[in-house]
Amino acid sequence: MIISWNTTNKCNMYCKHCYRDSGREAEKELNTEEAKALMDEIVKAGFKIMIFSGGEPLMREDIYELIKYASEIGLRPVLGTNGTLITLEVAERLKNSEVRRVGISLDSLNPKRHDDFRNYDGGWNKAVEGMKNCRKVDLSFQIHTTVMNWNKNEISDITDFAVNMGAAAHHIFFLVPAGRGIYIKDEGLNREDYEGVLKDIMIKQKEVSIELKPTCAPQFTRIALQNNIKTRFKKGCLAGTFYCIIDPEGNVRPCAYLDSSIGNVRETPFGEIWRNSSLLNKLRTSNYRGKCGACNYKKTCGGCRARAAFYNNGDPMSEDYWCLCSGNKRETFNNG
Repeated sequence: MIISWNTTNKCNMYCKHCYRDSGREAEKELNTEEAKALMDEIVKAGFKIMIFSGGEPLMREDIYELIKYASEIGLRPVLGTNGTLITLEVAERLKNSEVRRVGISLDSLNPKRHDDFRNYDGGWNKAVEGMKNCRKVDLSFQIHTTVMNWNKNEISDITDFAVNMGAAAHHIFFLVPAGRGIYIKDEGLNREDYEGVLKDIMIKQKEVSIELKPTCAPQFTRIALQNNIKTRFKKGCLAGTFYCIIDPEGNVRPCAYLDSSIGNVRETPFGEIWRNSSLLNKLRTSNYRGKCGACNYKKTCGGCRARAAFYNNGDPMSEDYWCLCSGNKRETFNNG
């Protein structure tokens, strides 16, 4: 099971799609001791992977201490960062803190496109330098790309770039309207392009040795099954079943894009929230409405619950309108 903790709302960027609307530090962010107590509860609840994200987690002074603690109590700590702060010294400190992998954002092979999207001049060069510094200290890293209508034709090339850089994986994120992302939803993919890009990614997986993982696009599991493409991922949407997220002030949500707080870890132990939340238990039933409820792939795909909620008046159990699947397991696509 995977948990993501937004360690801080502070960020040196102002990305157009940020679901957290990051920038300034939040008013009452969890302190070091509260964070360690939270991680103890996370272990008790059975979670294995701890994602330290933000904001920009490297702007948190105690981040190395917290990563080290996570490793010591049996979690697999990984870091999600924009990469611009990973100097050689920072890469060494991350390595020594026993972080298992670093995810670095790169949204285009065109530096200006990337920098414009993230409102940060020189961001592309610093992110790539961060990758090189990870490689120098033998620290595993992967590339994260958010797909938009203006970079959809670059995804395969970014995968090749990831291979050449020595990345362990390329994770491709699909826009869900949340936070600042609401204001650029028209720059996201339409339904047909969404399906097409997913198919292209799964075809590409057959050509490269590194792991490709579409994120917030659970339909990739259906495409893989339909076409006998091997992937270690057996479930599409994990929200509330094998995944949840905690914000800088301790509020728990089913996923980053479902804006429904189900409790605060300062008031209720995390394990109790995870076990007893009515919303999480509803998500675990898979009793979806519309075509998702009737689909043969609902147990493996599940549809994007956050996207379903956004387009259906906040109801996360509704159908994922963005999916083109009819629910027929015999559907295939021509992979050439």
